[in-house]
Amino acid sequence: MPSSPSSDHLATSSKLSLREIPGTYGTAFFGPIKDRYDYFYNQGKDEFFRKKIQKYNSTVFRTNMPPGPFISSDPRVVAVLDSKSFTILFDNSKVEKKNILDGTYMPSLSFFGGYRVCAFLDTDESNHHTLKSFFLTFLANSHKKFIPYMRTGLTEMFENIETEITDKKSSDFNVHSDNMAFGFVFRLVTGTNPLETKVKSKGPATIATWLALQLAPLGTSGLKFIPNFIDDIIHTVRLPFFVIKSGYKKLYNAVYDSATTLLDEAEKSGINREEACHNLVFLAAFNAFGGMKVLFPSLMKWISSAGESLHSRLAEEIRSVVKTEGDVSFSTLEKLPLTKSTVYEVLRIDPPVPFQYATAREDIIIESHDSAFEIKKGETIFGYQPFATKDPKVFNNPEEFVADRFVGEGEELLKYVYWSNARETENPSADNKQCPAKDLVVLCCRLMLVEFFLRYDTFTADTEVSGFGASVKITSLTKCV
Repeated sequence: MPSSPSSDHLATSSKLSLREIPGTYGTAFFGPIKDRYDYFYNQGKDEFFRKKIQKYNSTVFRTNMPPGPFISSDPRVVAVLDSKSFTILFDNSKVEKKNILDGTYMPSLSFFGGYRVCAFLDTDESNHHTLKSFFLTFLANSHKKFIPYMRTGLTEMFENIETEITDKKSSDFNVHSDNMAFGFVFRLVTGTNPLETKVKSKGPATIATWLALQLAPLGTSGLKFIPNFIDDIIHTVRLPFFVIKSGYKKLYNAVYDSATTLLDEAEKSGINREEACHNLVFLAAFNAFGGMKVLFPSLMKWISSAGESLHSRLAEEIRSVVKTEGDVSFSTLEKLPLTKSTVYEVLRIDPPVPFQYATAREDIIIESHDSAFEIKKGETIFGYQPFATKDPKVFNNPEEFVADRFVGEGEELLKYVYWSNARETENPSADNKQCPAKDLVVLCCRLMLVEFFLRYDTFTADTEVSGFGASVKITSLTKCV
């Protein structure tokens, strides 16, 4: 396998001095438990990593990652928390991505119909290439639907938000965003409105439960009145699939019955029809909807926090270009440098998937900015993306939201934006693990800003942290005149 162009690391010797990886895993069982409590309860994840960086004077160190006992058989990882060392996670010639999507544990295959779906396959496995090619072909063939489907959903969403603000003085953006995102994704995959299937309006809630049952070991309940030792049960015992079994079956059947043309194409590619359908459900529910569920509220949170100054600049750019172009098209969206930069800045400062994992295929040398380190074959490598994409040695004022950071010469910094499991300057292929819908996700975010500022001059919102990222309540909308 050829070396990935993503990697900043040498195959043999390093130009930097070789340093032993600092850090300790502690004693068996108790070491992982201590790290888990520090991570979730005593410090919080950002402070957990920050304290270890300070303690070891290194952005590369050994630690345990949740969930640990009894869900994870081996919680030990080598953490890579700077922009340079993080890129080893993209080099498929040096690292393996088999069964490691969620970290040091893997959910039951019951959640995926008994199949190891593409996200859990390594690039060396033959069916990875087949499935990823299927996804990429589907997306390429669907590109003419992206803008009209998304604009239709956004129009309905904004009308519902306006109505709710009129009636209740505020509107829960997350609820409306989830409904819009699910409708868009389901229609894109199946060609059918979910309301016309047995899923009806329950799709977002079904997927939210399905996601929560799998990902519970990576978070907390968020309920302050629950004692830590009670909350910690979700890091100790796997939550069962049967809770969502009927809901998942209904979602699967809706896709199976509606996406007949797409499933026919999968069979022509040599993919078992049931396996293809479970993969489509995962692509739609986990990759697409799950990502949008986190990303769209995050986008509105950061735009809201930037205030009227940014709002007026975005509105001026968007309205001017749309007027000149005469419509909203792919060409139009490429002529909006501030809008494009704003979306990239949200993806940089608040990536929708903060964690990346891999296993070393062989003994490898990785580099941080300061030192080189040897990772042994079979060791698990963990990257916390918000630290890598807020690396002060790459970005000025990295903790600050700077909407025009990637305008003009700032475009050179896009190679340090990693949200899609690769550099933003690279493209997904059947032979890498980059998000197949990378360009679609960026497009949808740009469209949301375009449609919003064609309608409104400014807005206000109340935001807070929730279990799935940001919770956003729109409190006012000022329509453009």
